[in-house]
Amino acid sequence: MSTQIIPTQFSRTDEGIPYSTLFDDVYHTADGGLGQSRHVFLAGNGLPLRWQGKARFTILETGFGLGLNFLTTWAAWQDDPSRCAHLHFISVEKHPFHTEDLAQLHASWPELASQAEALRRHWPALTAGIHRIHLDGGRVTLTLIFGDALDALPQLDARVNAFYLDGFAPACNPELWSATLFAQLARLVAPGASIATWSANGDVRRGLQAAGFVAERCPGFGGKREMLAGRFRGTVPPSPAETGRSALVIGAGVAGTSVAERLAARGWQVTVIDAAPGPGHGASGNKAGVFRPLPSLDDNRLARITRAGFLYGLHHMENLSAAGHPVRWGQCGVLHLARDTKQEGKMHAVVDAHQAPADYLRFVDAGEAAQIVGWPVALGGWWFPDGGWIKPPSLCAANLAAGGERITTRFGQTLDHLERIGEEWIAFAPSGTEIARAPVVVLANGVGIRAVSQAAPLPVRSARGQVSHLPASVGSAPRVVVCRLGYVSPEVDGVRCAGATFLADDDGTELREDEHRENLTKLDFILPGYAAPYDPAQLDGRVGFRPASPDRLPMVGAIPAVSIAEKTTPLADIPRQPGLYAASGFGARGLVWASLMGELLASQIHGDPLPLERELVDAMDPARYLLKPPRPSAGNEE
Repeated sequence: MSTQIIPTQFSRTDEGIPYSTLFDDVYHTADGGLGQSRHVFLAGNGLPLRWQGKARFTILETGFGLGLNFLTTWAAWQDDPSRCAHLHFISVEKHPFHTEDLAQLHASWPELASQAEALRRHWPALTAGIHRIHLDGGRVTLTLIFGDALDALPQLDARVNAFYLDGFAPACNPELWSATLFAQLARLVAPGASIATWSANGDVRRGLQAAGFVAERCPGFGGKREMLAGRFRGTVPPSPAETGRSALVIGAGVAGTSVAERLAARGWQVTVIDAAPGPGHGASGNKAGVFRPLPSLDDNRLARITRAGFLYGLHHMENLSAAGHPVRWGQCGVLHLARDTKQEGKMHAVVDAHQAPADYLRFVDAGEAAQIVGWPVALGGWWFPDGGWIKPPSLCAANLAAGGERITTRFGQTLDHLERIGEEWIAFAPSGTEIARAPVVVLANGVGIRAVSQAAPLPVRSARGQVSHLPASVGSAPRVVVCRLGYVSPEVDGVRCAGATFLADDDGTELREDEHRENLTKLDFILPGYAAPYDPAQLDGRVGFRPASPDRLPMVGAIPAVSIAEKTTPLADIPRQPGLYAASGFGARGLVWASLMGELLASQIHGDPLPLERELVDAMDPARYLLKPPRPSAGNEE
């Protein structure tokens, strides 16, 4: 998938209709976009009747454009007292609008003003990939895919009930009406899936028929005499069996509470078990952690997952705050300085190659970097204006609070072992007494996952990390997070965090002077001369143990039931422990990954469309190590 997103440049026809200069076509009929959306796409797919009484209903659109079909569908769903409990709307857009252009365009439909304003408020950065947005109190989920549909749809994992084919005219944009695209739609169908489009083109009709859709001509909208509407008549795999909607989550750190909150948002009853007296202890107990993505020139898997995690994390924290559960964090920006002149050149090349929006990422030279930090620096680097620091325990607490009565906490309870009896997992304490039981268990207990026998195939390593706490005054430099083979935070509650060490398989819990010294050496590398006033023998700090993976990617998904598999076995064919999942291997990037990984795992468990491309989901599958031996980790890399 191409990494550069080129925003659309639009104009208007003499009649005032929004017009694409890229495709030489209008965005909607001259007879009115709102009427077309209602007649062609809603009525053409038998909506709202078909979603009534259902737990969820999923729509896929080719061509988001102005967002008018989505806004119209959302409004119709809100107006329907018999609506489905959850509406999923997936849409692909190669050339999205800037928010200011959307505001101008949406002004034409005042009846959709509230929906349009909410959409624009959560409009994502114009970066490639899947962007998941929760709206209407989480009851409406918009999954926007920025990129080419022919690249994006093969990576989509969803079961779709209704399709909106709304690309530009086949003569202007033939790829969106091709046999290749129709085959992807057929791959994504749910039983009884419908399809509708304003186009009555004969080639389109025959192409749909070849893919298994029977689309008939029926009266079109306004001056357009005909349109196509129909159903999928091919073979559809049966829907997976529903499990009882209750789960145990082992661990109350950022990983476990994120999964618990996302499951609770879907109506699940979740019991969170942790040996600590409250949430956010262990590796999630630091005073401040770094929150930023990590780009790369080739836009590799690590870069794509951290970008998606960062953008989803921003959205998640906004939603938590809107619901009255604010996270303690500072969106002060993150400055990632180059290690040397060679890396500085590479960092500049990354920004030039990807042309990311400036409010997401830009390159700054040494002069501007020094102004941002308020301290002399020798080199420039990446500036992430929306990045910052997060206090992890506050995120854990906000997640649990957002789950409300659907989340039960069992603190001070140590998991000794799990047993599968019948259709349930039972968590036992060291005394042999039962803690809790449920059909589904998520292991998000950090390095403690290594003591669970069913998780033995996972090569989780323990990485000791010591953070140094430096006394700091309010408003002192740096007022942003600065990274360079380590990190230093702004002042938070009179303390500045610097670190962190990364020692694999070291179980020592004590604070060590030599590790404080190492952190101060890193600090001096980040900000020359800054560490001079601090005595490593006098510093306070904190030690935590992070679950690390050999390939630096998380382990998220169903846990394999075998420890050996043929190297040619498809991931999907590897046997799994029934109802047992992992959210582990986050290493030093738990804050940027946790919220999205919670949404990913909850989507997998609940059977929702996935919020990441299939290849990225596979790259984090816990069973991947059965097919490819793990390589040693490179350690504490930036």
